[in-house]
Amino acid sequence: MAHEHGTHGHHHHDHTDIDWSRMAQHLETQAELFTPLYERALAWLGHKQTEPGLIVDAGSGPGVLSCLLAEAFPGARVVAVDGAEPLLDRARARAERLGVADRFGALAGELPGVLEDLDYPVDLLWASRSLHHLGDQRAGIAAFASRLARGGTLALLEGRLPARFLPRDIGIGRPGLQARLDALEEEWFAQMRADLPDSVSEVEDWPALMASAGLRHTGTRSFMLDLPAPTTDRARAYIAASLGRLRDVFGELLEPDDRDTLDRLLDLEDAASVHRRADVFVLAVHTVHTAVRTG
Repeated sequence: MAHEHGTHGHHHHDHTDIDWSRMAQHLETQAELFTPLYERALAWLGHKQTEPGLIVDAGSGPGVLSCLLAEAFPGARVVAVDGAEPLLDRARARAERLGVADRFGALAGELPGVLEDLDYPVDLLWASRSLHHLGDQRAGIAAFASRLARGGTLALLEGRLPARFLPRDIGIGRPGLQARLDALEEEWFAQMRADLPDSVSEVEDWPALMASAGLRHTGTRSFMLDLPAPTTDRARAYIAASLGRLRDVFGELLEPDDRDTLDRLLDLEDAASVHRRADVFVLAVHTVHTAVRTG
């Protein structure tokens, strides 16, 4: 699933529990906005894994990336895998709309065990921010690797720079708001990881973890999304939704002045809001790691 790290892409209740089905519209909007970044990543990937027969999107969510994979690799069959059936319904509908349904499938179940239900080895397994929702990430990578065909590629989208939407000083509140929100997100993410079943602390050296599963690391590259100010209404809506989720989750943990600043940024009637100000933008960097099964 094209999940954002931390709260930029998750709905929360009971602090770190996530209801992915309720997140469907936000996940779709987010992935559509980030499509230029993903298209560059898939073009790079296409030079590493040419003409795959079977592609699996492990943790596909509503299928935006699954369909991009189908478009980037027109000779491949794509299977979207996710634990939330309502999200897979959206993925199927998207594939139908985009004319790729004839080579598109969906598989419902929890990662990584559900991959045992695949009928064939996988030529390209794409896992976008799904691995960090598994308690034992080393075991998760080993399970992903075990489903690869000989010569097949595992592509992990893990690691990023925190997205930026606003200048350091926005003229209201104390400068550096987003850096303070990042710090809260890091704490949230650590707690989310600790709360997962069978959670194991792991050094996040993804190439080393891939190597421990018997794969040969073939590349790491970061891709940037740069939507400069003045940005589009679509980007503004994404920014507002992202900041709104942070406000909802961290409300009581925020300093009062930061809470007040967020309220103004989210107020449609306020000239200082992200809906109206001219200086909002989206700047984000995501990192993809690839490794191949040689044996």
